[in-house]
Amino acid sequence: MPLLRPFRALRFDDSLSPSAARLICPPYDVISPEAQRELAERHPNNVVRLELPLDGPGDGDDAKYRRAARDLVAWRTQGILRKDRRPAVYVYEQVYRVPGSEVERTQRGFFARLRLEPFGPDSGVRPHERTLSGPKEDRYRLLRATGVNSSPVICLYDSGDGLSAQLLAQLTADAPEIDVADDEGVRHRLWMVPVTGGDTTPDSRTGLDTTAAAAQLLTLVGSGPVTIADGHHRYETALRYRTERGQHRACESDPPYDYILSVFYDIAGTELTVLPTHRLVRGGPAGAELFAAVDELFQVEPCDSGAGLVRAFAPERDEPREASGMGARAAEGAAGTGRFGLWTAGRGAILHADRERFEGFLAPSIPPTLRSLDATLLAVALERVAGIGPSAVAEGSRVGYTKDAGEAVEAVERGEAHAAFLLDPTPVRAVIRVAAEGNVMPQKSTYFYPKAATGLVISPPEW
Repeated sequence: MPLLRPFRALRFDDSLSPSAARLICPPYDVISPEAQRELAERHPNNVVRLELPLDGPGDGDDAKYRRAARDLVAWRTQGILRKDRRPAVYVYEQVYRVPGSEVERTQRGFFARLRLEPFGPDSGVRPHERTLSGPKEDRYRLLRATGVNSSPVICLYDSGDGLSAQLLAQLTADAPEIDVADDEGVRHRLWMVPVTGGDTTPDSRTGLDTTAAAAQLLTLVGSGPVTIADGHHRYETALRYRTERGQHRACESDPPYDYILSVFYDIAGTELTVLPTHRLVRGGPAGAELFAAVDELFQVEPCDSGAGLVRAFAPERDEPREASGMGARAAEGAAGTGRFGLWTAGRGAILHADRERFEGFLAPSIPPTLRSLDATLLAVALERVAGIGPSAVAEGSRVGYTKDAGEAVEAVERGEAHAAFLLDPTPVRAVIRVAAEGNVMPQKSTYFYPKAATGLVISPPEW
């Protein structure tokens, strides 16, 4: 079972609250080089200097990571970052608009420390995707230099009855300590809820004992396994760092490097947004030749225009679509819909997977939960109709990616790709089920949105 702990977060001093929007940044993996420079110039204390430090002129190995460490020490010394006096969980709310739609959603979770465990059948922490060596080495060098977690791992759990949603709604009834909007218009709000010590008198307005409610949240998450939704590289990096530190462990029985900063969301009470990642295909058949090729695996429904195709895959459709070839919705969210969009040479279509035909091309070793995923089906289709196998995908020149269906169609129109394949989102429960079986999703299967803001809380290298 997972073990969670409250902690004393490093946070920007209250005097900087008017500049809060200029201090936060997205997590490192969605920051472009241009955005990195802009964020660093936005404010001298923007947390990007800790999260993704810039290269300097003549920098040698590890120079930028040492610079981040020096900035961290300076900010703590100067009182720019201050550590809270009591251990707490930090209730977190995001209010956002689903990209490409008018749908507005609110999701609530909380920050806490999660004890690190190696992945395995008996682990309380489950991954759902593979990691790459490059990002892990970067994260390792930064963690080794600073010792802090500036951005969290995102974890999912299932309370069963949605009790945590009720607790979080009560804990967010009062005004937040932080209320800030990021560059995408996502509103981030934060409440500090002490878990030990201090006054435990129930709130006069709600009657809620906030200390007990926060402790109950920790207990709910700790009663079953959690699945990593985002932050696999950070988690595996922290495991490596823990092993290194453990070889020189002093007498600490519960050292902070045994834990990682995490945000926890309850899938039983939170409507999470998973964006699809559409494919841009370069080379291979296009136009009429591609349409003839896809007929082997799909029922082809013509679509008159690129705009119409984009509308058909608009994210505002909140209810699950019918699963093609299954006669009903994908069983308990365990599968994709088998529905894809195709745009090539000025022609479009909605493709409905013929699952019986696909079965002949799926390796027997692929487990059922993976066989039913849209990303798995599309990988088979790309190999069959365009000769793009796993090695070609990994090489990267023939398949590109975008979250925006309109951009995918426009890329084909501009001649930057021969074809675009549009996907529906992967169901959240499919992610949970794949991870529970000890499997991992195909690459580019999930993009959980919105990302947690970096800089709201920082987990220091001490308790």
